[in-house]
Parts: sequence; C-alpha cells; structure tokens
Amino acid sequence: MARRSVLFSPGDEPALMRKAPASGADTVVFDLEDAVAPANKNAARAAVADVLSDPAFDPDCEVCVRLNPDRDTALSDAEAITSKDPRLDSIMVPKAESADDVLELHELVAARGCDRPVIALCESAGGILAAEEIAAAGPVRAVAFGAEDLAADVGATRTERGEEVSHARQHVVLAAGAAGVDAIDTLVTDIEATDRLTEETEFARVLGYDGKIAIHPAQVEIINEAFTPAAEDVEWATRVLDAAGSAAEQGVIRVDDEMIDAPLIARAETIIDRYEAADEH
Repeated sequence: MARRSVLFSPGDEPALMRKAPASGADTVVFDLEDAVAPANKNAARAAVADVLSDPAFDPDCEVCVRLNPDRDTALSDAEAITSKDPRLDSIMVPKAESADDVLELHELVAARGCDRPVIALCESAGGILAAEEIAAAGPVRAVAFGAEDLAADVGATRTERGEEVSHARQHVVLAAGAAGVDAIDTLVTDIEATDRLTEETEFARVLGYDGKIAIHPAQVEIINEAFTPAAEDVEWATRVLDAAGSAAEQGVIRVDDEMIDAPLIARAETIIDRYEAADEH
C-alpha cells in the first residue's frame, strides 16, 4: 500500500470528507481531533459515522479516522464510528507517547468489532523520544511526524528551514525504518507555498520518508509526484535487479559502469516497490 499523500479532512465537514478521495490522496483522514472544536465533537462523530456507513462511499484509497488522544473522548469517538458498518481501513492515534497509548486506543475500536491497523502520530517531546517503541507496537503500520505540535510542546520557534525540528524529523524516520513501517512527514501549513512544499517533500523523500501529510487537496498532486519514483530511477532499478538475478552468487555486480553491492540492490528493490505501490493506486 502506498501512503505518499495523507490528506486530512475535518470531521464536521461531511461534504469535504466525501470529496477528499477525489483529490487522488493515497490516504484520507477524517479528523475528530484538532480540526474540530470541542462544541462540535458530537456533530463531527455523527457526520463521520454517516459517511463511513454510506454504501455509496467506497473510495479507492485508505480511509482513516483520527481519534482524540484522551481515553474518555476517544471512547466516544470509537462508539460513534463503529455504531454502523464502517468503510474504515485504519485509525490514527494522535500525540502518542508510548506503545501503551497506541494499544489503548486501538483496543477501544477493536473491542467494538472493528480491529484496524494504526497510524501513530509522534508530535511531542515524549512521543519523539518513544518513537522506537511506538513504531514497533503491534497494530502500527505507519508513524507520522508532527512538527507543529512538537515545536509548541518544547517552545521552539518554527522556521522555514526547520533546523529546530530536524533531529526529531530524522529520529522518526529511523524509528519507522527499524520497525519496518511507513514514515509520514509533517505538513506544510501554507497551502499557497507550492515551491516550499515541493522542496520539503523532495527532502523528506531523501531522508527516507514514504509520504507526507496534506491539509488541502491542492497539495496532493505535488506530494504524490515527489514520492513516485521517476522513470529513469525505475529503469536503473530494473537493470540492477535483472543483473542481480543473473549473478545471484556474486557479492558485487557491475551495472552501467557502477559497482553494485547489497545496499544498492536494496535501494533498487525499494524503488520498484514504491513504483508498483503508486501504480496500484
């Protein structure tokens, strides 16, 4: 499954939720947490439940719901979204600071007959420091980095260059790699800053991220393009894997005057996996 673009949609905006899959996002997240004011939580739960249970709502993308982080509010979320037969592929656990945080919210939903994998948000100092155990928790299939909440938590000032969150950003992708789960990069808050979004997304890909959060449909195409391997990379990877298959017992092979060993073969495999996953969407 590709998670190049992870598009958030407010849970109290049913029209936007229904339109979200048309953006081309690999994952759409119906948000019951930060995007919804406290006074609108019940209305948002009802709206999300209605969309998820509508037989006409059957998009070709991953459908996720972001719960609230505290247990009592998350319990209300879980009861609402499982009250009918939901078209739901995963849940998002925000502000995760331990594996127990993930397991507790996962169980709230699973206990109601809706056992779904988890995307966990590491977006606090505690969450970043515990990223390894969070990523390795059984239900987790992806971890996402939340730079805005992290900066608020530690009192950092957000900058376009992002040095203040660079250590945390790299720590999350390392934790995801160690656990073998997807890593989703933080958002760009300025939806008009397309050049900045392109630059940040390309850098996230270089770091090893698999995808990036989007907060507006206009951001999705830019993100998808950056995380879809270019044709020349796919051609290189295909030549490498073909050569590796023909020389299975050699430790080092030669492709296009380049000496190829195990790490580069692994890179080629990653490129092909990402290309095929994107092509399936």
